[in-house]
Amino acid sequence: MTISMGFIAWIVIGGIAGWIASMIMNRDESMGIIANIAAGVVGGLLGGWILSAFVDVESKGLFFSFLTCIFGAVIVLWVLNKVTGSRR
Repeated sequence: MTISMGFIAWIVIGGIAGWIASMIMNRDESMGIIANIAAGVVGGLLGGWILSAFVDVESKGLFFSFLTCIFGAVIVLWVLNKVTGSRR
């Protein structure tokens, strides 16, 4: 996600991306809406930082930003699984 997006867009896109990532990582039952939003927003920042080494993320548009959020949120949830020792 780009920094120039509005706050509401960060919440909406982050929430949807976090929800999709939680389904991918099989954590949907244990996460609420706040955790989904947090995973999506943090994932967007992390994914944007990682992918910016390879492509110009900001110029790719909203759909690419959304995919970047999902990518980052999956990484965040994977790390969370490893730290907490969750078997899900």
